[in-house]
Amino acid sequence: MTDLQSVLNALVGFLWGPPLVALLAGGGLFFLLYSRFLPYRYLGQGVRLLLRPADSEDPGQLSHFQALSTALSGTLGMGNVAGVALAIAMGGPGAIFWMWMSALLGIATKFYTCTLAVMFRGKDSEGEWQGGPMYVIREGLGQRWQPLALFFAFAGLLGTMPIFQVNQLVQVVRDTLAVPMGLAGDQFFLFELGFGLILALLVIVVALGQLPRLGRVTAVLVPAMVVGYLLLTAVVLITHASEVPAALALIIRDAFSGEAAAGGVLGAVIITGFRRAAFSNEAGIGTEAMAHGAARTCEPVREGLVAMLGPIIDTLIVCTCTALVILISGVWQSADVDGVTLTALAFQKLFPVGGAWLLALLVSVLSMSTVFTFWYYGSKCLGFLIGAKHQHHYVWIYATLVVCGAVLSLNLIVSLIDSMYALMAIPTMTSALLLAPKVNAAARRYFATTSES
Repeated sequence: MTDLQSVLNALVGFLWGPPLVALLAGGGLFFLLYSRFLPYRYLGQGVRLLLRPADSEDPGQLSHFQALSTALSGTLGMGNVAGVALAIAMGGPGAIFWMWMSALLGIATKFYTCTLAVMFRGKDSEGEWQGGPMYVIREGLGQRWQPLALFFAFAGLLGTMPIFQVNQLVQVVRDTLAVPMGLAGDQFFLFELGFGLILALLVIVVALGQLPRLGRVTAVLVPAMVVGYLLLTAVVLITHASEVPAALALIIRDAFSGEAAAGGVLGAVIITGFRRAAFSNEAGIGTEAMAHGAARTCEPVREGLVAMLGPIIDTLIVCTCTALVILISGVWQSADVDGVTLTALAFQKLFPVGGAWLLALLVSVLSMSTVFTFWYYGSKCLGFLIGAKHQHHYVWIYATLVVCGAVLSLNLIVSLIDSMYALMAIPTMTSALLLAPKVNAAARRYFATTSES
């Protein structure tokens, strides 16, 4: 296991180097300039479309709201709670600033990738319409690019495993339930195993209902839990309002000095910020395009406008609230922990009466919505690789992975997922950059003909 961890650490260091950060950041900047800042100019329209009912005759399976909720359920959760804590632990407070920069560029990236997900939907082996980078590559770039589509599907299959979310969910429940109950040793393992089995059963129940049930579940869970989490953080931030400006100043100052990062290397701070932002909002990674590709619409640009709201909600709002709580608490400087435990310690210090219990409840629901959504992503990737008629078997593999995630090492899990996210970004950004002129042409037609413009 130690040798495997060393190999994965080396792989992460290689994949998440300057070239990949340049692809994500440079690609996002290109999209922003190439579109003449269109995503920023039409943010309001994206919000209006979110509340607009879908035409029942349009192709697709989800409304705009359900598609965004499903995509957000794959990012909101541990990426915002544990991922932010990991970013601060690995790269210092300055990593949060680079998460912001990634999100600002990610708005444009999501507009392009999710517009393409609808524009180039393709039929799977069972004749059902599907969306996602693998279909964008096959339908938009042609059969000669099929190896790149298969490459994305394979990386997506591994990258959407639920082991990180389940591991951190079990950890926060263990900290708030098992530890106060005095469990230890083998009892800890039995607690983790039992909790993993319960989660696996819940996944099976939702998965057997397929995508429509997933859309209904996330459309209820995600908005409610986001509001609940923001209210929890708002209580902390309002009661410590005088400390918020100093925390924001620390983020900005450290972003360009790297003093709080290991070794004080600025480049490491930037890479950490972009890596954790990719795990948080998935802009340029491609998974969210699979959810938006299932939207019930015949207008690709319309779904792109809705999708670009994701990084704003996910990273600029939710992640920032988590970061401020951790920095104001000061636990990031002294606690020898990371991940969700660091966030839990921050809430315990600043919100001593019931804060940890409320956090555990909110994180549990957000994490489960992510686990449900990752099942959908993984099954679609498997269906693309071996045929859609076999993808229903994935639920049993996925349930086993849920149980494994409850007992595996956090470091091993983070390294594996980080590696796969890096690999997914390569085909997603490559195809989006090559097909960007088609998105611009579609946007010109859409805004020239729609009365909503």
